Amino acid sequence: MKFLKELFKIEKKPFKGLFAYEWAMVAYLLLTLLMILFCFTKVQNPEAMIWGRVRIVAITAALYAVYRMLPCRFTRFARAVLQLALLSWWYPDTYEINRMFPNLDHLFASWEQQLFGCQPALLFSQVLPGRFFSELMDMGYASYFPMIVVVVAFYFVWRYNEFARVTFIVLTSFFVYYVVFILVPVTGPQYYFGAAGMENIAQGVFPNIHDYFNHTMERLPSPGWSDGFFYQHVAAAHEAGERPTAAFPSSHVGVSTILMLLSWRTGCRRLFWCLLPFYVLLCISTVYIMAHYVIDTIAGLVSGIIIYFVLLYVSRPMKLH
Repeated sequence: MKFLKELFKIEKKPFKGLFAYEWAMVAYLLLTLLMILFCFTKVQNPEAMIWGRVRIVAITAALYAVYRMLPCRFTRFARAVLQLALLSWWYPDTYEINRMFPNLDHLFASWEQQLFGCQPALLFSQVLPGRFFSELMDMGYASYFPMIVVVVAFYFVWRYNEFARVTFIVLTSFFVYYVVFILVPVTGPQYYFGAAGMENIAQGVFPNIHDYFNHTMERLPSPGWSDGFFYQHVAAAHEAGERPTAAFPSSHVGVSTILMLLSWRTGCRRLFWCLLPFYVLLCISTVYIMAHYVIDTIAGLVSGIIIYFVLLYVSRPMKLH
């Protein structure tokens, strides 16, 4: 009851203007809008992309107006949830921009071969076959978004004073990765291996496919037990929103690393240790299901740590709430 009263309690001094995480969205929107306008004749359906941004601005403004009329924790939470939910719209948008550029998978696959003498993404599921490992890996991969919900919700309920700052860190980290995805067009093994030809991959030959993915989104099916519950869940998510983009660095690893650091920062060790097994499985599963090269996962881990501490430092002087 106390939580519900606090949830709808009218604030005496409502926050004026946009929150820091909303400004992060505006910055990303303007940056990508400039890219679209600069490459207007090369982008497919630029008008739809521009109008999509207009709608996002309108929805953000509408929720801002609702908060001004009813300033309370609930309407603040609604503003944060909106921006986090819109990440699923921004993600495929990276493909619409980066497919104008030449694909770079042949370089990453070559580096992977030089480092490991093989393609771990191709062999991992063969080394650990069977229903148990398949479902375990897919469960780990599927835990990505639940981890985001759990950590953000924990801060809202038990560390409310830090909620806006944490939302800023999580949302901005996504946008940082999205910018990299646009500028570094790598699709990952599930897309590249099929496009390059499995015979070539098995022989250690990695052809340059240039703008192949400018015209197709075909990918290989994930390895594992196709009738498994978690396998089906991951497959459905890929069918709904996956695009040949966002392989380097792995944002799944990067963002989940940030979430683990945020969970540690809560001081609630139970939360951290409960999330840790899912985090480990998630990192491993990105290679198992052929979504990423090992290089991507390493880069995701390193970049996640760097982004976390940079954003934690940057957000200190901001008026976040």
